[in-house]
Amino acid sequence: MLDLILKNGRIVDGTGNPWYLADVAIQGGRIAAIGRIDAEARQTIDVRQQVVSPGFIDGHCHSDLMIFDYPDSGIKLRQGVTR
Repeated sequence: MLDLILKNGRIVDGTGNPWYLADVAIQGGRIAAIGRIDAEARQTIDVRQQVVSPGFIDGHCHSDLMIFDYPDSGIKLRQGVTR
């Protein structure tokens, strides 16, 4: 059983290719599959054509020291920055 399936997302994979509709399966904190997924999961979220993409690297920021005050970096995560 998978941990999570994101159904019907607009996949933007960062390669420069056009987006496409697909599901994303997550297992153990990692992407297990992308495509049409009919497996069972502990949780399924229908993202109804919202964009699903990898995280983004913030190559230029002025908030480097914020990590010391806010170690969970919630404000950055809400912007899609993961590294």
